[in-house]
Amino acid sequence: MTDLITPELARPEPGDGQPYAYRRAELLEPDWTRLPGWKDVTAEEWRSVQWQRSHCVKNVKQLRDVMGDLLEDRFYDDLTRDQAERATMSMLLPPQMLNTIVPSGAPDYTEAFYADPVRRYMLPVFSDRRADWPSHPHATRDSLHEHEMWATEGLTHRYPTKVLAEILPTCPQYCGHCTRMDLVGNSTPVIDKLKFVAKPQTRLDNMLDYLRRTPGVRDVVVSGGDVANMPWPRLEAFLMSLLEIENIRDIRLATKALMGMPQHWLSSDVLAGVERVASVARNRGVMIAMHTHVNAAQSVTPLVAEASKAMLEAGLRDVRNQGVLMRGVNDSVHQLLDLCFALLDGANITPYYFYMCDMIPFSEHWRVSVRDAQHLQHGILGYLPGFATPRIVCDVPYVGKRWVHQLSEYDEVRGISYWKKNYRTGIEQQDPEALNRTYEYYDPIDTLPAEGQQWWNQHAGTTLAEAEQRAAESRAAAEAQKFLDLT
Repeated sequence: MTDLITPELARPEPGDGQPYAYRRAELLEPDWTRLPGWKDVTAEEWRSVQWQRSHCVKNVKQLRDVMGDLLEDRFYDDLTRDQAERATMSMLLPPQMLNTIVPSGAPDYTEAFYADPVRRYMLPVFSDRRADWPSHPHATRDSLHEHEMWATEGLTHRYPTKVLAEILPTCPQYCGHCTRMDLVGNSTPVIDKLKFVAKPQTRLDNMLDYLRRTPGVRDVVVSGGDVANMPWPRLEAFLMSLLEIENIRDIRLATKALMGMPQHWLSSDVLAGVERVASVARNRGVMIAMHTHVNAAQSVTPLVAEASKAMLEAGLRDVRNQGVLMRGVNDSVHQLLDLCFALLDGANITPYYFYMCDMIPFSEHWRVSVRDAQHLQHGILGYLPGFATPRIVCDVPYVGKRWVHQLSEYDEVRGISYWKKNYRTGIEQQDPEALNRTYEYYDPIDTLPAEGQQWWNQHAGTTLAEAEQRAAESRAAAEAQKFLDLT
């Protein structure tokens, strides 16, 4: 029987005998004036959302203007090459987020910057990426096949009672590992982004119309992109319209900006608007919550805590965190528990999910194996309250979220896990085999034993062709179903 206790957990902390020693840590707002480009920025400017938005770092030159000679030229060169040859997301970092990278300085700043967990996923460089398997053979732009499940443009109906509303294709910050990298943000040299076709208001109206006609849906995740990038009056109008639909009982606002740009959610007009929406939701018995995306404990600062508490005081039912599990960022039990306690103790944010990083292009250096994810789930149990113990989930293509121990079979040599599901997605209503079929998920190849790596070296081309054929068949079935629905 495989031992689920990792070597890391087998080493107790000195003095208390526990694998993890809980210590409540005070939150830190790093001093932004330590960075040459911001040495004269006032506290009033820093708290201004307008200042934050207008001083986002969008290219290597702007990063150099902020960091100056704290970083050696080799880092800027490394970043430039990645932007030209590997990056699936264009560069966009708010000052708030950049300020949390190497928050207290270091003797060798360049090496500390390279090693920093926030830098590793927000500013990926060419040397981060794997040279042997930069992408998995099964990696795809829309790795979860969300577009195939659009009921209307931008509205993914994958689960029976839940939909995802992608109301806009932009964010205040762009994460290197973005699962919607085929649609969100600006095109890069390696990814020509897709574009919405319908006008913005038409898309929202079509979403609302579908929800009115589909009483089986009770739960709407309002996302994008990031809802913080939609002007508040338009977002409020959309939310108020959702609240008028009788079958909608849950609304979740998805925004990484609660952490990346908390100044937005602390703006007086936004706070007043959230309070109005929450009041209507409460009166109608609808639960409205906010889901954010924090991957490292150092990102939880006093400003983030202030924004989270302001959302709760405005009347939201809960603020929850959905992180992404990534190598070099949060792939140890200690890192995950430090993050969870920072969220819970410092900011009243409930740890909710950690997703395994999706199989998008050039993401292999971030992804972890299912077995490692199982070890991590085992390792964090027992330290947090049950309601705040995050579930580590694998978002299996054509299936959806599954706890990492829910697989049906697991070939650990080839790194192929097999999964089943208990519902039909929006493209499988007429498929009699949808609930009997097994679906595959693939571990990063470099984590496999030599035998498994050799197998992939021999079969990668064949398996990729099979995957493309399956995707083509699925798209054809989805189009046929849409035609039947229309006729």
